[in-house]
Amino acid sequence: MTTPLDALPLDLLRTRTSSKWTRYPDDVLPLFVAETDFALAETIETALLDAVRRGDTGYAPPRDARIPEAFAAFAARRFGWSVDPSRIRTTCDVMMGVAEVLRAVTRPGDRVIVTPPVYPPFFDVHAESGTVAERVPLRRDDAGWRLDLEGIERAFAAGARAILLCNPHNPTGTVHDADTLAELARIAHRHGAWVISDEIHSPLTLPGATFTPFLTAAPEAAEVGIALTSASKAFNLAGLKCALMVTAADGPNRVVWGIPDEVEWRTSILGVIAGQAALAHGDAWLDALIARLDANRHLLTSLLAEHAPGARYLPPQAGFLAWVDFSPLGWGGDPAARILKDARVALNPGPSFGEPGHGYARINIGTGPEILTSALERIGTLSAS
Repeated sequence: MTTPLDALPLDLLRTRTSSKWTRYPDDVLPLFVAETDFALAETIETALLDAVRRGDTGYAPPRDARIPEAFAAFAARRFGWSVDPSRIRTTCDVMMGVAEVLRAVTRPGDRVIVTPPVYPPFFDVHAESGTVAERVPLRRDDAGWRLDLEGIERAFAAGARAILLCNPHNPTGTVHDADTLAELARIAHRHGAWVISDEIHSPLTLPGATFTPFLTAAPEAAEVGIALTSASKAFNLAGLKCALMVTAADGPNRVVWGIPDEVEWRTSILGVIAGQAALAHGDAWLDALIARLDANRHLLTSLLAEHAPGARYLPPQAGFLAWVDFSPLGWGGDPAARILKDARVALNPGPSFGEPGHGYARINIGTGPEILTSALERIGTLSAS
């Protein structure tokens, strides 16, 4: 049995200068932005220190095989996915990759499907790509959240040119099943549309769920799909700026390699070095992180029942982000605002994920159980007042 990873002490975390730890005063517990509270995997720390000592801080070379090969081996080990490294190209981060892919496969003014509640940059990217977001909300039932395939087909039939797929889904933590992804691929193929799949949370698939890479879901998926991913979420490397654009067929591969070279030059060499170390040698650390997140998602169930009874929460199937419905508590459309003001805990506002986020907040559980417990105890003071 894997021992869960321990978080760093709170006093040490408060010395960090990242967004999570500098946005709010020290009396606020930050459980919002998608950064985690663990020390770097030793293999990453060693690789970065070695790079700094030798002054290896220049430009990342284009068509660098290091991280594509490391990702291909990682995908084979973790997902049973055979990836051709020559069909992988790097860029700065996943959302930059999304913007550039959208520019390549759409024209200005084209409609692109988004599936709220969803990662807020999925709405914002259209100002950069010149496209227009068309909302087809997820469906919610007793089993959880799922794609509205009928609504997606109607949107494609009416002229939408692409869909931004979040796989696994942020903020709900849904791991879309293979049948759903296969049908999505067939729908997109019928309508000559594209599926741009953000798979950054896939390394954090939790026990009981099975991640299906979109490009493997059906023969049509390879023809219509472009996947984007990074080691950054799982290994807490967002500031090092390295992401991957992955394809599985000639047509999408031509699209990705047709993107201007500057997009690849924006990759950080420290991101390449850290990402390679993570993907090639970080499995044991990752397994310990997954064990911690598995424990924390169930701990949150108990903490909500004790300190915010009535709040509704379905534990995520992947990732370290929990999607909680506080609407039964009567805390308004944006409960995170009240929680920040009166409990001094920073959560992500539900409405920023789209209209279905009314009454919700997103909680980052990528921390130690002590911090998570303290945060929910603070939130519990609102229930008692």
